Amino acid sequence: MIRVVTFDLDDTLWDVRPALIKAEGAQNDWLNQHYPQALADLDSAALLARKRALLKAQPALAHNISRFRQTYLEQLLLDAGVTPAEAQAAAQEAFAVFLSRRNDVAVFEQAEPVLKALSNRYVLGALTNGNADVRKTPLGGYFSFALKAEDVGAAKPETALFEAALDHSNVAREAMVHIGDSHDHDIVGAERAGVKSIWLTNNAHADHRASEVIGCLSELPEMLDRMSAAAASSR
Repeated sequence: MIRVVTFDLDDTLWDVRPALIKAEGAQNDWLNQHYPQALADLDSAALLARKRALLKAQPALAHNISRFRQTYLEQLLLDAGVTPAEAQAAAQEAFAVFLSRRNDVAVFEQAEPVLKALSNRYVLGALTNGNADVRKTPLGGYFSFALKAEDVGAAKPETALFEAALDHSNVAREAMVHIGDSHDHDIVGAERAGVKSIWLTNNAHADHRASEVIGCLSELPEMLDRMSAAAASSR
């Protein structure tokens, strides 16, 4: 029987882009107020190029995007002539401003009623490659645990997040189901970990490796019921 249901966060329970735009806007406003030279003459394309160059130079930062952003901010400040000690401290402050808005998410309409219903029957967990803290969102009260890639040192589709969830929940693999919008991260990762998965997508006819597919979160309770019934009848 299914006992644990884990969720990806960004673009599964909310649209991440508006939250990121607000968070980065707040971060850049802070920089412009305190260190205007850091962003001088740098448009959005130039800033994106700097992020890509940093990831190319330090690919390990892809699994720790909080450290990635702080390193990116520190480099901006260093390049603007700020001393190393001050650049490090200022990067931490700018990142704190970013995080203060990162969790200001507008959840999908179906998310809260579905989570409320499921939390009465399953242990709910969050598994994210990002740095959103679900406990600081309107949905936080429905989750028993939340794990980030930066907590375990590897991002989905690596299996570390799934293994950590299994260890935390102390359940067998067949008792856990993961739901996410990304085939390459969520579905492939769950398959590698031997965990059932439900792909949230409007592209239901695409080639995929998910256990099941839904087009809307509102379909999830019924899908989990069907999966539980199928598992019970096969025993």
